[in-house]
Amino acid sequence: MRTLTPALIQAMTGQQTTEVIVVLVTIDHDFLTDPLLFSSDPTERVSSVPLLYKTVSRGDDYFYVPMEVTLPDEAEGTSLQAKLKVSNVGREQITLLRSVSTPATVTLEVVLASDPDTVAITLPVLDLTGANWDGQAVELTLTIEALDKEPYPAGNYDPSHFPALH
Repeated sequence: MRTLTPALIQAMTGQQTTEVIVVLVTIDHDFLTDPLLFSSDPTERVSSVPLLYKTVSRGDDYFYVPMEVTLPDEAEGTSLQAKLKVSNVGREQITLLRSVSTPATVTLEVVLASDPDTVAITLPVLDLTGANWDGQAVELTLTIEALDKEPYPAGNYDPSHFPALH
């Protein structure tokens, strides 16, 4: 069960609202010198040529890209998987996706455009486990490490592993 801020609940459930719900995406990988920061909302204009928008949250610039975000289902027994579909991608992004052999980490946060420094929802860090693309968009599959697949207990207290105990 996730705890939501009262302002987010009002924005989500009110019949009318002037609030804009913004998803902030942070993509990080050892291959990158700095994380990639994206916003789902063109909160403020940065420049006209080229046309750039951004959302500033906690001192960081999250640049606007058209995107669709499907947050993971939190029902018990389901895997924590999210989808991120980014439009208007260029060849540089496709080349980057093809060149990376280990998963990037992705953080999804939800803020309100009127208060972007207050994070209403933070998902656990997700791994970029899949990418499909065409000429219009890239769809990323994001999953959390499946802890239920890890052996439990991780080790055994047997003579081969812990000879001093026996």
